[in-house]
Amino acid sequence: MSSEQVPLGSEARADEETDGSVHQVVGDLAYQRLAIANVAFHGPAGAPDGGWVLVDAGVPGTTRVLLNGIERRFGADARPAAIVMTHGHFDHVGALEELAARWEVPVYAHELELPYLDGRASYPPPDPTVGGGMMAALSPLYPRGPVHVGRWLRPLPADGSVPGMPGWRWLHTPGHTPGHVSLWHEADRTIIAGGAFITTRQESAYAVAVQKPEMHGPPMYYTQDWEQARDSVRRLAALEPERVVTGHGRAMQGPEMRAALHTLARDFDRIAVPEQGRYVDHPARPGGPGEAYPPPGGD
Repeated sequence: MSSEQVPLGSEARADEETDGSVHQVVGDLAYQRLAIANVAFHGPAGAPDGGWVLVDAGVPGTTRVLLNGIERRFGADARPAAIVMTHGHFDHVGALEELAARWEVPVYAHELELPYLDGRASYPPPDPTVGGGMMAALSPLYPRGPVHVGRWLRPLPADGSVPGMPGWRWLHTPGHTPGHVSLWHEADRTIIAGGAFITTRQESAYAVAVQKPEMHGPPMYYTQDWEQARDSVRRLAALEPERVVTGHGRAMQGPEMRAALHTLARDFDRIAVPEQGRYVDHPARPGGPGEAYPPPGGD
């Protein structure tokens, strides 16, 4: 396991110190920290019914907290125009089935992610040997799916646009999962990164609890293809973002954040990739568009 991280100072934070609420980031973008993961909201505060978008759906057991945040930002019983998924891991789909049925709105994801969202396939098993923390050690207990929102599920538009989010583009950033996407808004140089890279050490329960800011590769125990993960981080760093909202950890901004992201991209193999592990030498890759696959090494 690589023990080196890329620290970030408090000046790089893009939100206030308080937690348990919705944090404004820039323009129409806000996010909410839900236990070990984040969700993002796109739409102005007070947007009418159907006038906003939810990105990801939190951790199991946080549905009520998520709905409380939505009510504070958009009003009681406010429905989004759509739910957009960066990927389908358990800590991003916790409320998805309940919310999709409650709201009856489309759910968008990359074509390669659809099998894990429409009931066809579970993810390969995690790797508890990497990362060296309690979150990694407990990873065999985490749900691998699938969830089933096939009735509402749609592939993201082939033209790269993001439904309900004018000016945003989705970028295929695989590695953490085959169909992982990040969202990019060029006008204010903002990335919603999902798990392509994160700003806390997700393998450690202590780091997750205190949210000490650091630039970090995707959660080690759930990353399926390290070569693709490296290429995705380098693609995102090349955009020269001004701010990032990641799936784990605080939102970050400014020159210090950019410098840390470039360090991670440049030294990814040394900083982020474990020395050995289930998927280091044998990545789990799907057989083709929309296809699931058996994980290497079995269950």
